[in-house]
Amino acid sequence: MALPLDHLVILVPDLDTAIADYRAQGFTVQPGGTHADGGTHNALVVFDDGAYLELIAFLRPHPGHRWAGHAARGHSGFVDFALLPSSVGAVVAEAAGRGLAYTGPHDGGRLRPDGERLVWQMGLPPSAELPFLCGDVTPRHLRVPEGAIRQHANGATGVACVTVAVTDMEASLARYSALLGQPGERLPLTGLGLQQARLQLGPTALLLVAPGAGAHGPAAQALHSALGGRSAGVVGIALRGPGSASLSLTRCHGAPIEIVTGG
Repeated sequence: MALPLDHLVILVPDLDTAIADYRAQGFTVQPGGTHADGGTHNALVVFDDGAYLELIAFLRPHPGHRWAGHAARGHSGFVDFALLPSSVGAVVAEAAGRGLAYTGPHDGGRLRPDGERLVWQMGLPPSAELPFLCGDVTPRHLRVPEGAIRQHANGATGVACVTVAVTDMEASLARYSALLGQPGERLPLTGLGLQQARLQLGPTALLLVAPGAGAHGPAAQALHSALGGRSAGVVGIALRGPGSASLSLTRCHGAPIEIVTGG
């Protein structure tokens, strides 16, 4: 079962400030509303390929929330990402058949500013380097807007690549293979003390990067620093666009984002 990228989650301390900063970098940003538990609210940056960035901020302390630990540490930036299944239950069952224990479906939802109530289901992973699953119950266009909202002044049209840092390449690649039903491709990365593998999420490349055995050099240290106290997770993305540019890390609230030609 093909599992394309659904969205990437960027935790921010203040949503209004983040909206203004992302707009200042040429993104069209739409306020998304408040989640069903009342603990978080969000805004969306949606691309032509259907994937989107979710800017999310906590409205109150929420100790049981999946990302509460990141907020408590004051972390800003990428905290998670989601894939889009046609059926959450089916993917959870298929992964279980390959030895990977996702849980779900779990119910989720959000109330949009215009009063529209959205409903979806989630599958939650057993380890931090894996994405969660997000499948719509209400029509997807209600959650992921279409039309002019997908056009951006900076020219970004979609997510070309997502880079995920992991600690154990063999174990992580095995888990991703169990989730996606594809083996992944080991890529040569000589001289840096790092290991790399590639998988495919529809039109989006997924790169796994891990320190090599006993690696303590500059590249391994930079990878550790990019995680910002996380054990594993997204450390950067590349967006497709008409030209190449690295966006301001400060104005992206700690999320490393670049725009690349073609992709």
